[in-house]
Amino acid sequence: MRKGFTILVIAVMLAATAPAFADLQNVTVGGSIRIRGNWWSSEFSPDSLYGRNPLFQGPLAQSTRPIVNPFRLLRWAAQPGRLGIAGLIDWDDAGASTAFVEQRTKLNVKADFTDEVSAFIELDSYDVWGEDFRSNYLTGVDGRANTADDVEVYQAYIEANEMFGYPLRLRIGRQAIKLGSGWLIGTGDAGAYFTGISFDAIRATYATDMFSVDAVWAKLAENSPLEQDGDVDLYTLYGSYLGLEDITVDAYWIWVRDSRALFDTPSGVVGKWVEDVLGKDDYDVTNLHTVGLRGAGVVGAFDFEAEVAYQFGNAGQVGNIWAGAGLASPYGDDDFEFGELGGQVLVGYTFDMAWNPRVYLGGVYLGGEDNRDLSFVDWLGAVFCPYWNADASVGFNRLFSDWEYSKFVDAAGSTVSNLWAAHGGVIVHPTEALTASVYVAYIAALDSYDTTWPVWNILGWRVLPLYNLSWIDQETDSALCWEAGLVLNYAYSEDLAFELGYTHLFLQEGAEDGNFVAGNGLAFCGGFGDDDADYVYFETKLCF
Repeated sequence: MRKGFTILVIAVMLAATAPAFADLQNVTVGGSIRIRGNWWSSEFSPDSLYGRNPLFQGPLAQSTRPIVNPFRLLRWAAQPGRLGIAGLIDWDDAGASTAFVEQRTKLNVKADFTDEVSAFIELDSYDVWGEDFRSNYLTGVDGRANTADDVEVYQAYIEANEMFGYPLRLRIGRQAIKLGSGWLIGTGDAGAYFTGISFDAIRATYATDMFSVDAVWAKLAENSPLEQDGDVDLYTLYGSYLGLEDITVDAYWIWVRDSRALFDTPSGVVGKWVEDVLGKDDYDVTNLHTVGLRGAGVVGAFDFEAEVAYQFGNAGQVGNIWAGAGLASPYGDDDFEFGELGGQVLVGYTFDMAWNPRVYLGGVYLGGEDNRDLSFVDWLGAVFCPYWNADASVGFNRLFSDWEYSKFVDAAGSTVSNLWAAHGGVIVHPTEALTASVYVAYIAALDSYDTTWPVWNILGWRVLPLYNLSWIDQETDSALCWEAGLVLNYAYSEDLAFELGYTHLFLQEGAEDGNFVAGNGLAFCGGFGDDDADYVYFETKLCF
């Protein structure tokens, strides 16, 4: 942090000398310190890395020295996309718990040159206690520490307001962007693992008393000069109607263009022939379009938040994940397209009485599909046909969402999809400084995973007999879990707050057996056992 503070001091000094170049009016320094201790029981363990991974199932799967089942490997070759990501959730109370303290420190300076022109610079550092510091008490040097790149430029932009005499604001540079409630584009600092998200972008905002329109272009990945057209870009139009008292109505279009090249076969004469003659290895540019509507506001004692969005476009980057699913074929799904619906609703009511209790109820739908089941004909094609390709699967893409629907399956930024959830709770204010809330949630997969059948349990070991055939499937249960929790927030002062939270997970069969709900519906979420789990955190936050 000494390096970051030095940079900040230099920035302030440069701003103070700015009158030689511009009319500096004001310099403001601010920041925040956020420290959070997290503890999950029965969440992660060395065994869970091989939990329901199709390559590691067998009588020795629960050993800390996993053994690849070669017969299972051959069967997986005919089961496209089933590798996914190994189950990272254990659900076994004999496994190791996860506990760590994370800290994010932010320092910023704002320089106003005129009433309309300003610059904003914000530095931040995200660290886990003991893992990025000189913590070796003998030598003062920890081999795991890497303090050279601690401090990052989280935001650095130039802002111009009232441009050309119009209510137009222009921001150019790295900036945090939150649209609406952050359901699709947020700041990445909600819940645990609050590393933050910012964009290298240009944002223009035209705002009046009746409406506002935001136009955003952001560079998500730059691949020049490796590819002439190989970047990833984000384009957004976001409009809000403000003509209704205490109510906002939004409409938006978000376009992510991913033009990175994809190939299943090597370049050259053979690759050219395969692409031109057979029509294989021909992925279009990935274009993820999201169009949506949102309404939020307060009507009397009621408050509400509702949003619905539909996604469409070419999905080559997703289809390519299925490349090589067949035993004899290297090809992926090169004509796959997005086509999922997502939405959420939240309604609350605040009673005019002691403690001002607010009762709320909400739900979310994140569309998804699982095309990993095979017919007998598909299985033969996957094993013997060199030009066969599997049908890909996709869920509603959460983009850069701030919303979290589970303290377990949605932790660590897993961006769950292919599920629906219902949740509700009560928030009370026993004192002016203390806020308490209790909540409960039910989460279930939409399109369940088809696991190879039969699965036998012998003396606690999960055994997949060698004679299993990949086209004989058994659908797993869709119910993932119930969660119930309590959160206490105490505002010690206007700048300092403390928060304590506890959540208990009631495991259901859908999480025990596993489903593809993590990673926007592309990653597998499943464990070994059937034990419930707990999550506890304590957070301190200071803003200045």
